[in-house]
Amino acid sequence: MRLYAQTPARRNRQVLVDLIAVLLIGAVVWGALAVREAIMLLAEPGVRVESSGDGLAAELGNAGDAASDVPLVGGLLSKPLRSAADASAGFADAGESLQQAVSQLATVTTTVLIVVPVALVLLLWLPPRLRWIRRGTTVRRLVDAPGGVDLLALRALTGPPGDLVALSVPPGGLADAWRRGDQLVIADLCEVALRQAGLRP
Repeated sequence: MRLYAQTPARRNRQVLVDLIAVLLIGAVVWGALAVREAIMLLAEPGVRVESSGDGLAAELGNAGDAASDVPLVGGLLSKPLRSAADASAGFADAGESLQQAVSQLATVTTTVLIVVPVALVLLLWLPPRLRWIRRGTTVRRLVDAPGGVDLLALRALTGPPGDLVALSVPPGGLADAWRRGDQLVIADLCEVALRQAGLRP
């Protein structure tokens, strides 16, 4: 199986298109990851809220524990401090929820920004490449198959007429020489068909 043409012009085009496709995919992935980093900056307030809420809850909890040791009124003093500590823990939970929401948004956005353009690039690039590989393999097998050279010569005859201009035309024309089985004309036509496919004789 041949991945690239043997004729320089077509091979260079194929390599160039492959490089462009790979560079486009790389640029899409890099851009999507940059967008993800930018979105993740929105989670910074959530980190600070969670950290502050946890710190405040811990301090108020410690203050409530210390207040409970005050004789006679310790229970009265510690109750509002513990309630405030619970409310601070709620702030911490809100900060964590904000971080999770931003992370999910970043993941979904990054996935869409990668999958859609990469799928489009692959859709435009891969089918023609696979078609050429299959066609090149088929043409190369035809050369070695019995009667394959005649089929390739016929293919050249029915292909673009501009490719036949360089051939020397025998009396009666190329088609007549092909029908008579003129091996020289058939070989020339087969060479044209191979060149059309990007292969060397």
